[in-house]
Amino acid sequence: MSQQCGVGDFYIKNKGEITMKITLKDGSSKEYSEAKSVYEIAKDISEGLARAACAGEVDGEIVDLRTVLDKDCTLNIITASDEEGLRVIRHTASHVLAQAVKNLFPDAKITIGPAIDDGFYYDFDSQPFSREDLDALEAEMKKIIKQGHEITRFTLPREEAIKFMKEKDEPYKVELIEELPEGEEISFYDQGGFVDLCAGPHLMSTKGVKAFKLTASSMAYWRGDSNKARLHRIYGTAYNKKEDLKAHLERMEEAKKRDHNKLGREMELFTTVDVIGQGLPLMMPKGTKMIMKLQRWIEDLEDKEWGYVRTKTPLMAKSDLYKISGHWDHYLDGMFVLGDPEKDGEEEVMALRPMTCPFQYYVYKAKQHSYRDLPYRMGETSTLFRNEDSGEMHGLTRVRQFTISEGHNVIRPDQCEEELKACFNLNRYVLKVLGLENDVTYRLSKWDPKNTEKYLGDDEYWNSTQEVLRNILIEENVPFVEADGEAAFYGPKIDIQAKNVYGKEDTMVTIQLDCAIAENFDLYYIDQNGDKIRPYIIHRTSLGCYERTLAWLIEHYAGKFPTWLCPEQVRVLPISEKYADYAKKVADELKRNDVDVTVDNRAEKIGYKIREARMDKLPYMLVVGADEEADGTVSVRSRFEGNEGVKPLSDFIDQICKEIRTKEIRVELPEEEKHR
Repeated sequence: MSQQCGVGDFYIKNKGEITMKITLKDGSSKEYSEAKSVYEIAKDISEGLARAACAGEVDGEIVDLRTVLDKDCTLNIITASDEEGLRVIRHTASHVLAQAVKNLFPDAKITIGPAIDDGFYYDFDSQPFSREDLDALEAEMKKIIKQGHEITRFTLPREEAIKFMKEKDEPYKVELIEELPEGEEISFYDQGGFVDLCAGPHLMSTKGVKAFKLTASSMAYWRGDSNKARLHRIYGTAYNKKEDLKAHLERMEEAKKRDHNKLGREMELFTTVDVIGQGLPLMMPKGTKMIMKLQRWIEDLEDKEWGYVRTKTPLMAKSDLYKISGHWDHYLDGMFVLGDPEKDGEEEVMALRPMTCPFQYYVYKAKQHSYRDLPYRMGETSTLFRNEDSGEMHGLTRVRQFTISEGHNVIRPDQCEEELKACFNLNRYVLKVLGLENDVTYRLSKWDPKNTEKYLGDDEYWNSTQEVLRNILIEENVPFVEADGEAAFYGPKIDIQAKNVYGKEDTMVTIQLDCAIAENFDLYYIDQNGDKIRPYIIHRTSLGCYERTLAWLIEHYAGKFPTWLCPEQVRVLPISEKYADYAKKVADELKRNDVDVTVDNRAEKIGYKIREARMDKLPYMLVVGADEEADGTVSVRSRFEGNEGVKPLSDFIDQICKEIRTKEIRVELPEEEKHR
């Protein structure tokens, strides 16, 4: 496998004098009359820098410390304090893990083991790994690290590399090499006799892996394809210092407490059942109520304040529709097809919808529109179906059936910038109300110019539409990244991204500009001259997927939701059964004011009831007894301030109704500051 960075290894072809100028990060320079490796230059700068060095950055490309330089260039020595330096440590740790697996499980076949955000993983064709296996592998890794094997790099011609890995009986490595071009020189790394196919870069010795932990194991598929071999993945992380590893593990323990997949089940918001299937969660009554509140808010917001009309369209359609839209050619693998696509044309073939856009186009087409009618904004609470890979399923964030706040805005070309900004501002408003605006990052998702057959349109189309979205992000003054290959097949996107508690990033909200699809559906409007003109279309969501948003909210708030979103906002706690009638009277008055309330009439001590309500993360509990019944009051205890004192029932109702109406996010005081 060729050198990852493209700089390559340089060799002295002439025995004459070589003079090269190496410009360092601080602007200073070094001159050498002979070729030098990155490591040698680091050592020349200082012994301490050489000891800390993990890799080099040569003219902007990350390279191995072993890379030899023989011409003028810029050089930055990468250490563990740099993100790329940590990736090198983690990549080396993944190779140490692979060596440990081969030592303890000789029949295991190695596949790939990259560094990832916050750690690394390695996939093996082997038996499943238990926690006890991981502990044994950690001990074996420590032995390998202590032995301090020098890590050396060597290359082989492609055919020799194939033969080499066949002799080692590593079929997955053979497959990877066979996919490389003929004539390619393939790189390997050797550490104490364990050899792995790899582009690098790696540390100079296994001793460089100073602090690591194997964190989990799971099932995976070769190449992420459920039709290929079932593998077993080991996850781990590595840092340069034990203190950093300890801090990371503590963060992970906190993350586990917030993990929506765990917390959402404990709070009885959702569940899953094997006989129903992966990626098909069951929303429990509490979770259903939360999604209903979100849905009603979004629908009212879009229709009453942002000028949307509401549609309701079928959950499936004939293949003919998806052929017109392009989904049949570009998205068939992601669809659930009812019937045999091979017999399409001979018999009726249907498919569950993966998106709503082609259906809403026919709502627009049902009557003729003038230029005065645009923008024509269609919103729908859409249930969609996508055939996600089984290895990707996770809780509520990656599912096969989900509901989305989907919409399509048909616009005149001259309305493009203004309408895109309106969609973007709606997204930001929704995030602000939910308290999530600081959790997100922004991405301009572009086409892949190296793989154009995946997309509609030509270079000019994509460059121009991408520029429109880029300008929106610049004008709105938000930092953003650009990503090739993340666009929809018909147009570029602004994606609003967020990470879960473990650092995995997902798209939460999206705005897509489509200037091509109107032609496929013969969409038009009549302009002021009476001519038929093709509109542009904005595909957008205001909230995104309700299930994924619920997962996000669970993790962000650790289950302590804003009052307006809580499925149970108040619990009335009578001190004894003598006050059950007054508790019911209080609850009935709250219900008349649209507050979600329950009464705890169990024959338990009041202290027990209060503790349980706290465990259930309720915003408010109202304790009632003889004094409260006599005075028409309630003793208010909240999640935010603790004991808030005795209040007239009418005052409390005014307080909570305002909090719900304004969607206030009350701040919870530290425990020691709460009133007792």
